[in-house]
Amino acid sequence: MARPDKVDAVEEMRDKFRNSNAAVVTAYTGLTVAQLQQLRRSLGENAQYRVAKNTLTKIAANEAGITTLDDLFAGSSAVAFVTGDPVEAAKGLRDFAKDNPNLVIKGGVLDGKALSADEIKKLADLESREVLLSKLAGAFKAKQSQAASVFQALPSKLVRTVDALRAKQDEQGGAE
Repeated sequence: MARPDKVDAVEEMRDKFRNSNAAVVTAYTGLTVAQLQQLRRSLGENAQYRVAKNTLTKIAANEAGITTLDDLFAGSSAVAFVTGDPVEAAKGLRDFAKDNPNLVIKGGVLDGKALSADEIKKLADLESREVLLSKLAGAFKAKQSQAASVFQALPSKLVRTVDALRAKQDEQGGAE
C-alpha cells in the first residue's frame, strides 16, 4: 500500500509536469545546499528546481504522459520545471554548470518533445523570447517602410513621366 506522503509527492510532481512548458533533468551529486540555493536563484522566477526520488519522479512523469524521460532517472536526479521562457532556464542551468561541474544536464522535454543534453545547451544559446520578438517587429517595420517608399515613389515617378511627355510634346509642337 502506498504511503500518503509518497502519493502526495507524485501528485505534486505530476501537476508540475503537466503545467510546465519544459522540464530539464539534471544530476546534482556533489553540490552543497548553498550551491543548490544559488542554482534555484539563477533559474529565475519561472522555473522550480526539485530534487526527488527517481522512482516517484518517473511515476509522476508517466502519469503526466511523459515517457521519454524514463532513462534519465538513474543516479542522483533533480528536475527543473519551467513555466516561463525555457531559454532563460536553459541559460541559467548552462551557466551554473560551467561554474559547478557537479551539475550535469541529462536531458529534458519541451512542449512534449524529448530533448538531449546537447539540444538543451543549443536552446540556451538562443536569444530570449523578448529579444527575438523585438527583432521580428523590427524586421516587419523595416518591410513596411520599404513598401511605403515604393508606394510613394510610384505616383511621383508617374507625375515626372507625364511632365516629361508634356515637355516633349511642347517641344515637338513648337518646332513645327
